[in-house]
Amino acid sequence: MDSAEQTPEQPQIYLVTPPSFELGQFPGQLARVLDEIEIACVRLDLVSRDEDTLSRAADALREVTHARDIALVISDHQILAERLGLDGVHLSDSSKSVRTARKALGPDAIVGCFCGASRHEGITAGEAGADYVCFGPVGASGLGDGAKAELELFQWWSEMIEVPIVAEGGLTSDVIREVTPYTDFFALGEEIWREEDPVAALKKLQAAMG
Repeated sequence: MDSAEQTPEQPQIYLVTPPSFELGQFPGQLARVLDEIEIACVRLDLVSRDEDTLSRAADALREVTHARDIALVISDHQILAERLGLDGVHLSDSSKSVRTARKALGPDAIVGCFCGASRHEGITAGEAGADYVCFGPVGASGLGDGAKAELELFQWWSEMIEVPIVAEGGLTSDVIREVTPYTDFFALGEEIWREEDPVAALKKLQAAMG
């Protein structure tokens, strides 16, 4: 992921997988999206806690992402990230595990962190070595504890803090238009996978970043 100093004029897209998917179908669907649209990073975000399920999914997606030179991170399963040769881990428990993950995975791995709507958690995560901090939900979503990450948080962070930020949760074209000047990445997942044509859905949301 690019550092804040190289922030492009348009935010980059951080793609999140569905919470469950068919291994026979989804890797092909993901490949089509990656071939059509520039993606900065993919996050394997399965609801399953079964090690075999997670490992097989990670192996299948790694083939797709690494063939296209795109980073693949996994939600929370730091040990699997290490064992399966993934690019890093996305932590959903705020800033608590950042230091531990960084120590285990080394300086080159991506370590990101979901911090809800908490400026304090975001700062703590950044100080602990997070490569990015994720705030959300930005729009109406069941993400986190329901507290919305307000526009003011993104404005303040973009002016004061160097650590790149990701906007996630409840993203619509209107929300994206509003937050675009103040974020480095948009994490998009459920917004596109529930649609019949994920590529078209993503292109529509991407157009709002212009």
